[in-house]
Amino acid sequence: MDHDKSIISSNSLPYFISVDIETAGPSPCEYSLLSIGACPVMDQSTHFYIELKPIHDKLTAEAVAVHGLDLQNLAAYGVAPHTAMHRFRDWIHECTPDNHRPVFIGFNAPFDWMFVNDYFHRFIGGNPFGHAAIDIRSYYMGLRQIKTGRASLKLIAREFGKTEPLTHNALDDAIYQAQLFEAMLNEISSN
Repeated sequence: MDHDKSIISSNSLPYFISVDIETAGPSPCEYSLLSIGACPVMDQSTHFYIELKPIHDKLTAEAVAVHGLDLQNLAAYGVAPHTAMHRFRDWIHECTPDNHRPVFIGFNAPFDWMFVNDYFHRFIGGNPFGHAAIDIRSYYMGLRQIKTGRASLKLIAREFGKTEPLTHNALDDAIYQAQLFEAMLNEISSN
């Protein structure tokens, strides 16, 4: 299989991949990307998960309270960022069908994409997702033609029959997001 799918025709079909991350703080220039979880929206049994060695020792109490990852443990047992991003890129290429282009999907996609894009460029020189991402909340707002206040994750999840909370494990949350986005796509295709 061709491993340079970063140069793909704009006529290629989109292949939606749900991505979630956990970090040590709010900005990739000061805080580390700690874990990545991903799965194709329409094939959640195919997935990717990796924990990374931190590149900074800075962290915020708010971030740790969310995910509970330990920087010392990750420093000892995490995967080096260069290796982690190569593995993620290779997985994206392997699971993306020919004549398709990978499209980053996330809930709060600007935050997750910002870290993933930074690490792809910093450690391997390019992002296989390209310049853009689809944010599930924004997509839902367009679908329902509503304002932000009525588009919380909890409300969206409940509408599509999901009542369990996020675990804040990047893979669990990527699968959860994929299920929500798949339900939205199925609704559109059935109309």
